[in-house]
Amino acid sequence: MADAARQSQKCAIDAAQSWPTLFVRVGQTARPIYFYSMLTIRDLKMTFGGRVLFEDASFAVNYGDRVALVGPNGAGKTTLFSIILKQLEPDAGEVLRDEWTMVGHLPQEAEANGDETILDVATGRVDELPRLEKRLHELEKAGDVSSPEYLEAHAKHDALNDAQAEVKAKKMLRGLGFREADFDRKANEMSGGWIMRARLARLLVMEPDLLLLDEPTNHLDLLALLWLQNYLKNYSGAVLLISHDREFMDEVVTQVHEISERKLIPYTGNYGDYLRQREERYEQQLAAYKNQQKEIADLQAFADRFRSIPSKASQAQSKLKQIERMELIEKPMAPRKPFRFQIPPPPRGGQRAASLVGIHMAYGTHKVYSGLDLTIERGERTVLVGPNGAGKSTLLKILAGVVEFQKGERDLGHNAKIGYFSQHRAATLDPEKSVLDEVLAVAPEMREDEARAILGSFMFRKDDIYKLTKVLSGGEKSRLNLVKFLVDPPNLLLMDEPTTHLDIHTVESLTLALERYEGTLVFISHDVHFIRHLATKVLHVNAGTVTPYVGGYDYFLEKTKMADDARAALTAG
Repeated sequence: MADAARQSQKCAIDAAQSWPTLFVRVGQTARPIYFYSMLTIRDLKMTFGGRVLFEDASFAVNYGDRVALVGPNGAGKTTLFSIILKQLEPDAGEVLRDEWTMVGHLPQEAEANGDETILDVATGRVDELPRLEKRLHELEKAGDVSSPEYLEAHAKHDALNDAQAEVKAKKMLRGLGFREADFDRKANEMSGGWIMRARLARLLVMEPDLLLLDEPTNHLDLLALLWLQNYLKNYSGAVLLISHDREFMDEVVTQVHEISERKLIPYTGNYGDYLRQREERYEQQLAAYKNQQKEIADLQAFADRFRSIPSKASQAQSKLKQIERMELIEKPMAPRKPFRFQIPPPPRGGQRAASLVGIHMAYGTHKVYSGLDLTIERGERTVLVGPNGAGKSTLLKILAGVVEFQKGERDLGHNAKIGYFSQHRAATLDPEKSVLDEVLAVAPEMREDEARAILGSFMFRKDDIYKLTKVLSGGEKSRLNLVKFLVDPPNLLLMDEPTTHLDIHTVESLTLALERYEGTLVFISHDVHFIRHLATKVLHVNAGTVTPYVGGYDYFLEKTKMADDARAALTAG
C-alpha cells in the first residue's frame, strides 16, 4: 500500500474511534454495537525462519465485513491469525482489538477431550465453560475485571451459559450434518472431521463478533457446506477466513486481502472480483514500470550523448540528477497462473469401465449397501455426493477393489487400468523413497529434467525433490500423489477428496488437467468449483441408495432441491 493511502487509512481509523456506540444485551451482558473497526492491524512485520512473510501490513475489519485472506501455501495466512489471537508476537507493528469484541477461532484440526459427547463439545459444558469460569475467577482475584481478556471471557461464558445454549447447539449440529442419534455419541469415537464440525457448532452458539475461520469447509459434505455458506452470508458479526474453496468465497466474502510480495494488498468484492482486479492492477503497475524505464533510458541516453560537449554538459548533468531523484518503481511480479499440464492419453478401455451387481456391504452390524447395482461407462466424469457416512468412500473402495464385500460381483471393463487416489495419501508412498524417485518409479521412461519441471509446477522446488516421503506434510503427499497419477495415468481414475490440503492454484491446475483427461473419472469432493468444472454425472449416495443424475452439479441441485433444504435448515428449530 502506498504511503499516502496507508496514512489516509490510519486517519480514518483514528477518526472513527470517537464515533458513538449503541448497546445491546447478549445473555447477561450489555455489549456495544460499533460504527468503527473491531480489529485494526497497523504496519505489521513478521519474519519466520529468516524469511520476511509480510511488512508494513495494514488493514481493518469492521462489523458486517466478510473478508478472505488469500495467498500461496506458506505465505503467512495462518501466522497472521496467530498474531491476531496473540499466540505470536510480530517483529514490528501493532494489532488493535476493540475491548468489547469477542473473537472466535476455528483452527484446521482439533481432537476430542476425554469422554465428552458431541453435544458436550457443541455446548462447551465439559471443557470450555469450566475453563472460562476458572479464568474469570483468576482475573477477578487479581482485580483485573476491566481488561479486554476479562470482558471477552465473560461474554463467551454468558453465551455458553445461556438457557437457550443447548437448543441453539442442537440447531447448529443439525445444520452441520449431525443426526439426533449423534448428539449423545462420544466424540472420541468419531473422526476428526466430525469433531471439527462440533467445534464449529460451538463457535456459532457463542456468536462471536469476529469469526476467524481457517479452512472451515475442509470437513464438510455438500449439504453442510451449503448450510454454512447461507449461515455466514446472514451472520450479524464479521468473518475473516482462510479458504481454498473459491466457490465458497465467491458466495460469502465481500473483501479479499492477498499476501503477495511481502505485502498485504486489499481488493473489494468476492474471489472472482479479486482475480479480475489483481490482473488489472498488475497491468497498470507493469505499464508504469515500463514507462519509467523508458524515461530513465531516454534521460541516460541524453546524458551519455552530450556530457562531453561543453555547451550541453550542464543539461546532461541535470538529466542524471533527475534520474537520481526518481522514486524507482519495482518491476511487478506477474500473478501466479495455474500450471497447464497435459495428462498423457491412458490405454483405451472398453465401453463399460466397471460394473457392480448385487453388492452387499456391511461393517459388522452396520449395513452400507444391500443389493447395489451400478455401471460406470467409459468417458464419464462422475461425482459422488451425499452426507458424510452415507457410503461414498466405501463405494469408491469397492470400485477400486481395496475392500471386500460380503456378496455380489465387481466386474471391470476390458483393459481396465485403475488408479485409486485415497484420503490416506501416505499409504501409497514408499517412506524411504525421495520425491523424485517416487515419480521416476511410475514413469521410468521420463527424463529427470522433465520430472523436475512437473514437480516444480506442483511446488516441489530445488532440494524439495530429494526429501524422503516420510517427512512430507499432508499437502505435499497429496501433491506428490497427483503428480504420480498425471505422469502415468490409469483409464479409470478414482479420487477421494483430491483437493484437500491443496492451495487454490494447485486445485485450478488439477482441474485444468482433468478437464482434458481422456479416461473415466469417478470422484468425491466438497469443492463446488471443482465439481462444477468436471462432473457430467452425479451419483447421490444416501441411506444405502445410489441415485444417478445424468447432468452437472447445477442440474442435480435443481432436481433434488438440496440448496433449498440447506436454506430451510437455517430456520428449522
